[in-house]
Amino acid sequence: MQIFSEWQTKKAQGKKSLAVLIDPDKASEAHLKALCKKANDGEIDYFFVGGSLLTTNRLDLIVSYLKINSEIPVILFPGNTMQVNLKADGILLLSLISGRNADLLIGKHVEVAPLLAKSALEIISTGYMLIESGKSTSVSYISGTLPIPRDKPEIALSTALAGNMLGLKCNYLEAGSGAHYSVPEKMINALKEKIDAPLIVGGGIRDTKTAKSILDAGADIIVVGTKIEKDNSFITALAKIVHTEKTSA
Repeated sequence: MQIFSEWQTKKAQGKKSLAVLIDPDKASEAHLKALCKKANDGEIDYFFVGGSLLTTNRLDLIVSYLKINSEIPVILFPGNTMQVNLKADGILLLSLISGRNADLLIGKHVEVAPLLAKSALEIISTGYMLIESGKSTSVSYISGTLPIPRDKPEIALSTALAGNMLGLKCNYLEAGSGAHYSVPEKMINALKEKIDAPLIVGGGIRDTKTAKSILDAGADIIVVGTKIEKDNSFITALAKIVHTEKTSA
């Protein structure tokens, strides 16, 4: 089954998913080995690979390792056009619709489109929205954009609606790496109630209580990265929450 079709099916069935975000600059071989074991044990549904800024040339190594040692889909989460690897299964083609940086709305996409068109990567067009998280994050700094205020769910909803009307397949609410606060439940629920498209939420998820609240509010896929870089055991606790959670509607 194609990745996006699987997301749609899971959403229709009320099933939730867990994605682990791997920063190629930070992932050690021991960390990758532990992640692959948990993935093969059914605790992880998807690997997202990428970051706001890569300072090493380890993307190909990371993707190759995951593909060899696990059957879990590997999906690129690119911070720029250099973060494309044809060994992955898919790519989140992120359009930063919360900002007004033309390069990240369409410009960089034009540069990489010829390569993607010739590849076997599943391309998942994604409305990417940065949400205020209590601190300046790498992604807001690198992108040169301001996040949506966390007390303005109506702005997030209007932004997501516009993205979906333009043909973007899913929405990604991002608090950012190391966020002080996760995406507000009220904002997640606003999108869930009005938009019938898979909703991904990441950033600031450091305990199972927060994860459950985000899932209950309407997220279909939650993404964790920073927390598991220091504590792989968190995945097991998180997986129990994610894989028993059902949508309320």
